[in-house]
Amino acid sequence: MTDKPVTAFVGDSITAAGAWQDWFSDVDARNFGVDGETTDGLLERLDAVIEADPQTIVLLIGTNDLAERRSIERIVRNIESALVRLHQELPDARILLQSVLPRGREYAENVREINRHIWQFAATQRVHYLDLWPALADGDGELNSDFSEDRLHLNQAGYDVWLSELRPALERVNDLPPMSRPIRLPDLSAQ
Repeated sequence: MTDKPVTAFVGDSITAAGAWQDWFSDVDARNFGVDGETTDGLLERLDAVIEADPQTIVLLIGTNDLAERRSIERIVRNIESALVRLHQELPDARILLQSVLPRGREYAENVREINRHIWQFAATQRVHYLDLWPALADGDGELNSDFSEDRLHLNQAGYDVWLSELRPALERVNDLPPMSRPIRLPDLSAQ
């Protein structure tokens, strides 16, 4: 048994492939990532996350729904339903919702629209939101080829960039003092 706070990392194969306990050794990191997971599947397995009684929940979901040609409305509704249920069942848990990651450019506009909706909804549920698009997308909305071999899954460089965004976001979510690490300044030349 551990005295460390439980942090649940919830999502699809991108989450499942994460070495969460190694990356966040100061918490009891639980990996609730499932290969091929969709928002429908997430809703069906929320009980397992709730039973873990995490103090913090980190959620990344939605990209597999796009591949299965589910509507934007359905994806958004399912993510919203998951957030409402988590908030109801775990009222003291801190939730960090991450944007749907970029993938192939043919999905870019749908991903942007989903992210606009879930960002707006997150604020109504006292859910923190982390926009990963600026860090991972290239200029045409595709997952940057430096971070992926298949335009979907992250390689090590992709995980490194994700972690560089996720660590400070979790510090804010959990009201922790910033860790000693280099500060990444935004690239203003692209704007």
